[in-house]
Amino acid sequence: MWIQKEFHILAKPRGFHLITDDILIEIPEIKSIKTGLINVFIKHTSASLTINEDADSTVRLDFESHFNKMVPENQTYYQHTFEGSDDMPAHLKASILGSSIQIPITNGKLNLGTWQGIYLCEHRNHGGNRKLIVTIFGENE
Repeated sequence: MWIQKEFHILAKPRGFHLITDDILIEIPEIKSIKTGLINVFIKHTSASLTINEDADSTVRLDFESHFNKMVPENQTYYQHTFEGSDDMPAHLKASILGSSIQIPITNGKLNLGTWQGIYLCEHRNHGGNRKLIVTIFGENE
C-alpha cells in the first residue's frame, strides 16, 4: 500500500523545531501499517529535516548555535546575497542536513529510538510556511 500526502507546517522562527506530532496528526493511516517505511521530504532550499534528541530542548538550541558558527552570515565570498544575509547560509545548512528523512514503521508507529524526534530546521529569519510531502509504503495489519 502506498499513501502520499502534502501539507504545510506553519511558519516557525529560525531554529530547530520538533514536528513529529505534527506529522503524525496529518497521517492517521500510519496506525494501519504493520511493516513499512515513511519518507518525509521538505520542498524548500532554505530549511531542512533531521532526526535527533526530542527530550531536552537545549539540544535544539545547541544545534542552532553550532550551525550559525559553522556556517556564518555576512561572508565576503558569498555572491547570493540579494535575499538577505541569512539566505546563502540557509541554503548551505539545508544542504548539509538534507531535505528528507526515512523512518521504519512497525505495528502502526514510527520506529524511532527512545529519545528521537523529527526536527524541522528553519534556517531563515522569516522562512514562512513550509511544505512537506509524506510518502508511506507498507503492509496493512
